[in-house]
Amino acid sequence: MSFISSLISCNFVRKTIALSALTCISLSAHAHHPFLVPSSTVVSGDAPWILVDAGAASNVFEFDHAPLQFDNLSIIGPDGSQIPPDNITRTRFRNSFELQLKQIGSYKVDILNQGFFATYKDQGDIKRWRGAASAMSKEIPATATELQISERISRVETIVTHGKPGGKAMEVNGKGLELAFVSHPNDLVAGETAHFRLLLDGKPAVNVPVEIIPGGKRYRQQLENQTVITDQDGNVNVNWKTAGLYWLQAEVKDNTNATPPATSRTSSFVITLEVLPQ
Repeated sequence: MSFISSLISCNFVRKTIALSALTCISLSAHAHHPFLVPSSTVVSGDAPWILVDAGAASNVFEFDHAPLQFDNLSIIGPDGSQIPPDNITRTRFRNSFELQLKQIGSYKVDILNQGFFATYKDQGDIKRWRGAASAMSKEIPATATELQISERISRVETIVTHGKPGGKAMEVNGKGLELAFVSHPNDLVAGETAHFRLLLDGKPAVNVPVEIIPGGKRYRQQLENQTVITDQDGNVNVNWKTAGLYWLQAEVKDNTNATPPATSRTSSFVITLEVLPQ
């Protein structure tokens, strides 16, 4: 019997939080917001280039805290192929890369992080650990008690289109929280309503709060965020009040779909959207 299995059989693993079905919480309570910011979301011409900045900050799209790492960066082209980033630059507050859009269609830029978190007691002291499940038996001592293990899947993305929108990059992969785009994310206009569908593991995420924050908080007194609740089919409709960049996020915690040995899971989704003037 493995170390983790032994701990489970000895009842050292306990549910972190007792939940019924799904419990939803907001990322706005977190200290810092992660985001990807493309220099343009819609481009044209012969194989144009864009720049993508990645960071996390108290106010969305303001680079004043920490960069996002590119260890799990994925760029999917319109034909479904993986495209490597060019000219990666790493700085104190942001990491950046360039991307040449050689194909016609939509590209998905995505950072998907998945990991396990554990709390336990060792000789009376409370300890915390995070990493891959395969490392638990090596890094968590056999003397650990009151072991609690949770899983977190976080997705941060943006969509960029060269010419005609569409392509395989717009498909969902059925892992964690995702948006299925009824309205194309690069065809959003101020004063109009966009239609999306929020999915959890490929199925409708029901009654989930989706928060939308416009950029530019530095230049106004109020956050001016709005929250929309998904319906029974996971649908979310957003009316864009003004043009600009928007940060859209959702988060779900559940205790039924975690990857063993975790007994609870938190799935989060963030996307940067650009809304154009009429």
